[in-house]
Amino acid sequence: MKSQTTLRRANERGVAEHGWLSSRHSFSFASYYDPRHMGFSDLRVINDDRVAPGAGFGTHPHRDMEIFSYVLGGALEHQDTMHNGSVIRPGDVQLMSAGTGIAHSEYNASKRDPVHFLQIWIVPARTGLAPRYQQRNVSEAEKRGTLRLILSPDGANGSLQIQQNTRVYAGLFDGGEQARLELPAERYAYVHLARGQLRINGQLLEAGDGLALRGVQQLDIDQGNDAEVLVFDLRPEELPGT
Repeated sequence: MKSQTTLRRANERGVAEHGWLSSRHSFSFASYYDPRHMGFSDLRVINDDRVAPGAGFGTHPHRDMEIFSYVLGGALEHQDTMHNGSVIRPGDVQLMSAGTGIAHSEYNASKRDPVHFLQIWIVPARTGLAPRYQQRNVSEAEKRGTLRLILSPDGANGSLQIQQNTRVYAGLFDGGEQARLELPAERYAYVHLARGQLRINGQLLEAGDGLALRGVQQLDIDQGNDAEVLVFDLRPEELPGT
């Protein structure tokens, strides 16, 4: 596979402004449609959402999708039809496998402060699975100056178990902190910089930027400035199954 790297700047994303919700879409979603940006491998949605105090998404259904939320600031309150209820704060990772069907709501848990979070959808390897809910806290120390595995197909190293051949890493980088991620041959990778500045393989990213990589064997990370990053290790698009 010939290596290819594609940068998409934050200001090129789709925009949705609803008063109570300010959202930026890395891929086509709802009323935002761009045939050039329909997803990347099994990664279908990265929504960068800011929700006003006391507002949120009322109860709505999902099925056959792996959905995870990653809070960057504030607190997000979750309720679902499996009787799960929680408040998700920075450092928490929440994964909901919608499977045969689940409904949930997400509200800003504060009446005073906004909440800023990423909602991310990944297509599962199989449809019709039983719904499942997982959540855990990944401390700042675990992510500082490294890429910490937070989602994986086998739950390795205490990560949440996702129903797809996908691995997701989270990291915090500042100053001279550096890291390298070796990627298996013939894999894809997608980098989303949630905040700050960071250099990936010599390319400087700003908050909200996305970097799609095909056939790249390693990621070299340095020159962080209050950076928080998510890295997705994904199947090549042309390979069927898992």
